[in-house]
Amino acid sequence: MKLMLSRFVAIILLVIPGITAMIGFLKIKDSLFDYMSAHGDDALSRITFDWLNFGLGVVLFAAGAGFLGGWIFFRDRKRNYVGPRFRKKEASAVKEPKPAGIPHD
Repeated sequence: MKLMLSRFVAIILLVIPGITAMIGFLKIKDSLFDYMSAHGDDALSRITFDWLNFGLGVVLFAAGAGFLGGWIFFRDRKRNYVGPRFRKKEASAVKEPKPAGIPHD
């Protein structure tokens, strides 16, 4: 029962950023659509762009997509599914720089 509850919590932790990214995308889409539909063929219209709604949408979308992308990246890194350039550096493979001022032998 404890395993089932922990999996449910894990799913909820992934669903919330997904919903956040979806709401952000819809806010971006709605503000662009409202601006374009209000102008139509009339170029002299005084309708302004809703920057607050658009900016909030960008922030929500970036936060949700960034969280999900980071979660997938670190999960794949842990399972060694990523390319060589994204793998963790081994402690033995990293050379420590020699301090300055000491003669090299």
